[in-house]
Amino acid sequence: MELRINPLSSQALSGLGGVAGKRPGAAGGVDGGFSENFKSALKSVSQAQNEASRLQTQVQLGNPKVSLEETMLAMQKSQIGFQATLHVRNRMVQAYTDIMNMSV
Repeated sequence: MELRINPLSSQALSGLGGVAGKRPGAAGGVDGGFSENFKSALKSVSQAQNEASRLQTQVQLGNPKVSLEETMLAMQKSQIGFQATLHVRNRMVQAYTDIMNMSV
């Protein structure tokens, strides 16, 4: 199964980019495996959300060094990253459910 990510969200989820080429295996497999990459992606999305929040606060305080355009772009990036992460989580839950419902 190959994981495809929207190009707009690839920066926010850069940790997931190399997952498709790795062999499934035991936890902590090659280069940390999927779990390490997913944790890295979650941290990246969290940082994007924190940056967007910081920029929003600066715009609201009237800081002339922070533009509204920059703030809106940061908000969109964090929203796209969050949506992509949510889709990956939903796919993982669905795959887990499918595996658990398989008869042996």
